[in-house]
Amino acid sequence: MDCKDYSADHLVIMVNGILGSSSDWKFGADQFVKSLGDKVIVHCSERNVSKLTLDGIDVMGERLAEEVVEVIQGKPGVRKISFVAHSMGGLVARYAIGKLYRPPTTDGDSQVTICGLDPLNFVTVATPHLGSRGNNQVPFLFGVTVFEKAATSVIHWIFRRTGRHLFLTDAEKGEPPLLRRMVDDHGDLHFMSALRAFRRRVTYSNVGYDHIVGWRTASIRRDSELPKWEDSVSEKYPHIVYEERCKALNDENCVPISAEKGSFEALEEEMMAGLSRVTWEKVDVSFHTSRQRFAAHSVIQVKDHFVHSEGADVIGHIIDHFLA
Repeated sequence: MDCKDYSADHLVIMVNGILGSSSDWKFGADQFVKSLGDKVIVHCSERNVSKLTLDGIDVMGERLAEEVVEVIQGKPGVRKISFVAHSMGGLVARYAIGKLYRPPTTDGDSQVTICGLDPLNFVTVATPHLGSRGNNQVPFLFGVTVFEKAATSVIHWIFRRTGRHLFLTDAEKGEPPLLRRMVDDHGDLHFMSALRAFRRRVTYSNVGYDHIVGWRTASIRRDSELPKWEDSVSEKYPHIVYEERCKALNDENCVPISAEKGSFEALEEEMMAGLSRVTWEKVDVSFHTSRQRFAAHSVIQVKDHFVHSEGADVIGHIIDHFLA
């Protein structure tokens, strides 16, 4: 699904989450065009929908990369690219940009690009960057260790390869889980170089009532780093309760936790440290006073404008801060 202005030169790729479709971003795409229509061409990804979202983050990332190439080939006037992704779609987008990364030429005449385009915004909305395993990352399991261990054991029966990737149970042949590999450049997949190439990286996360993706994993924080938040920071954005700009950290600045090497805790810390090597804008969202709060995972995206309308200010915040 494309929303297009032929004079625009900025391609915005919107990516749906698990069991979703391109229509999940219809409201968001319409608002982008309404506000920035002379500057952006919005493409809602169509390649990973419904049961195809169970094929694994790597397979979906390859599909998305191929789709982006095809879209760019059909729009020779585009010069810039951004991604806006919901839930698991943020991980798929991270994989895809690793595939689409183009380093500068050896003669120094060109800059880093994503498939030949200038990378501007990489925005994730309720994305489980640290996976969905342990420490209340999936809130409907209530943080109960027994429930979380049981989910880890059976998740692949429900969500197939994607479930294994999300719950970090896909380590094999001496390789770490995919999400751990994605915090480094890995062979010809330049995951972190691609992420670093964007001028902005932004996480939007629900502080509560998101029963699918927990606050920590969506905002790439340790428990001790979760901020205290007020009811609202702005009348214009009543559901935005905290905003933070995080500087890039090097290995010396990262404070490691005490964890047994090879344990899940150590694995999560490695992902935290890896993703912290780039700057992030972190935006925290709360629907705790909303009648729609129990659907926060969908409301933050406005998946359905009639059912999830109270998230419209979050979409507005994304657009108002967008480099176009």
